[in-house]
Amino acid sequence: MEIILSNSSNKPIYEQITSQMKGMIMRNELKTGDALPSMRGLAKSLHISVITAQHAYEDLQRDGFIETIAGKGTFVAAQNRDFIREEELRIAEEKLSEAADIAKRNGIPLSQLVNILTLLYKEV
Repeated sequence: MEIILSNSSNKPIYEQITSQMKGMIMRNELKTGDALPSMRGLAKSLHISVITAQHAYEDLQRDGFIETIAGKGTFVAAQNRDFIREEELRIAEEKLSEAADIAKRNGIPLSQLVNILTLLYKEV
């Protein structure tokens, strides 16, 4: 599991960790039941405080991505496919909103933006 942190990002370190781990889980790079490093292990490997690692794990657990079993460790939780789809849809909406704002600011007509999206969608 490779997590890359950026000090120049406007996102806090714990959010960088949670978003990257969620991405790995949604892409099935981390699978249900996979063991995750302990909070201390994660903190040591990323050179961050244990409190930051704890904050990331608490957010991931709250959102249903991981589960902690006392005395055994932290694992990737069984995922609800509807939840994952909803999370991915939310991310797509954020990016489309950003694209729409850019288009409006630069006078790009909606029809051209729709055409671009259609082409990109068909390429994937």
